[in-house]
Amino acid sequence: MYTQWIWIITLSLCTMGVYGGKILVFPMDGSHWVNMNIIVEALHTRGHQITVVRSQDNWYIKETSPFYTSITLKMESGFDEDFITNFASNLLEMQRGGRSAWARFKLEREQAQAGAEMHEKTSKMIAQLLENKDLIQSFLDTKYDLVLTDPVFPAGAIVARYLKLPLVFNVRWTSNGEGHFLIAPSPLSYVPIPGTELSDKMSFFQRVLNVLVFGFSEFQIEYLVVPFYNDLINKYLGPDVDYRSLFQAADLWLMRVDFVFEFPRPTMPNVIYMGGFQCKPAKPLPEHLEEFVQSSGEHGVIIMSLGTLIGELPQDLSDAIAAAFAKLPQKVIWRHVGDKPAGLGNNTLLVDWMPQNDLLGHPKIKLFVAHGGTNGVQEALYHGVPILGVPLIFDQPDNLFKIESKGAGKIIDIFTMDEEIFYQGIQEVLTDPSYRMNMQRLSRLHRDTPMKPLDNALFWIEFVMRHKGAAHLRTESYKMPWYAYHSVDVILFLTGVLLLILVTSFTLFRCLLNKMCKNKVKKE
Repeated sequence: MYTQWIWIITLSLCTMGVYGGKILVFPMDGSHWVNMNIIVEALHTRGHQITVVRSQDNWYIKETSPFYTSITLKMESGFDEDFITNFASNLLEMQRGGRSAWARFKLEREQAQAGAEMHEKTSKMIAQLLENKDLIQSFLDTKYDLVLTDPVFPAGAIVARYLKLPLVFNVRWTSNGEGHFLIAPSPLSYVPIPGTELSDKMSFFQRVLNVLVFGFSEFQIEYLVVPFYNDLINKYLGPDVDYRSLFQAADLWLMRVDFVFEFPRPTMPNVIYMGGFQCKPAKPLPEHLEEFVQSSGEHGVIIMSLGTLIGELPQDLSDAIAAAFAKLPQKVIWRHVGDKPAGLGNNTLLVDWMPQNDLLGHPKIKLFVAHGGTNGVQEALYHGVPILGVPLIFDQPDNLFKIESKGAGKIIDIFTMDEEIFYQGIQEVLTDPSYRMNMQRLSRLHRDTPMKPLDNALFWIEFVMRHKGAAHLRTESYKMPWYAYHSVDVILFLTGVLLLILVTSFTLFRCLLNKMCKNKVKKE
């Protein structure tokens, strides 16, 4: 009898906790999909039906999966593997060309041209999607509960607005730049623009630089991004909708940020922080890797990975890195693509893939040589492994600057690096215990939370599904004109009132003074 009641209560509680919703996902390919896929799999295990919209040129997002149903658009996104890897390699070569103002200008021009090409293809893809009446009707018939998207490109935000569905972002970056700058107050006096490699403690001239970079970024967005979508938005969403408001109207921002790593800044109620949500305890290594790691003895192991975008380094750089590794008593596992470097030591194992999280969690790992991608930095932070940073492109220098500023790693300029500089950098991080101590302190802070970041993200996604949105958390300030948002009209009004009072007072005082002077003259 008691057993029956226990089963009834247990089943009732399980039923109350599970809500099988329908979620439409618009992801971004590459390393962004690695993040999104973790959320998709977790949502699937909680009983939700996931539909992932992908394009035919995706290379990370597979058409078939046990965790989701896919819809493949027979069109190009502009974010295919060849385009991105070639683009990243070109940027790397350009930066090796020098640090002059002309080199920087060429770099910015190359990025702008590549971005324009991608936005042009993306806008055409979205237009074709919205013109596909059968597909749109299938979206309506399925009765999705929300749209989950990566706002690096705006397809998910536009479709969510068109279908009138709640919108949740898996975000760090949008096509407008770093996500916070779109929705949260961002005082430029202490909130650095990504890419400047500035901290929250800036000198006067650093603040000048921060303001100039912000202005340049806004100019690029306004003239190199927004025009590709204006006609599209006006046609399908109406003249009252503008590009930026599509993002600002999102119900929830799941932000891949942890303030253990980032500098403090203002935020908003509908921003939910899940930095490091992809991190997890290490699993046992494959047998051949475990044997290699154990063979390192007391010296331990160094691992090196430069992420998904850089296919291979220039040969001279690979040779210099290999020669430096060969001098070390440590064993090295290097995720490497391309020709075998000259002078490769017997202590170095080249692999085309590595279980990075599991290696970082192994007790014999002493150092992580990394390019500074967000995923790798957060996994190193989670496991307490110091970093020797060799930043390449995009946000990587900024990420590693934050690690270096907290004393948990060291940066080497890969564009001026040679064998000796690389070797000395490794030795410094290995032999100075402060690097490991500082990283382990950050790791303790990161882990000391009431709820795991992924569980927090899942709760809030389901919160939006249960309540058909989260409008009570979202500010409507984005609907205000800029002069009202910054109280320019109020300041002008109050200034005018004050001037009127002062002018009136001065006029009355002058009249009174004149009258007194006339009376005095009459008496005399």
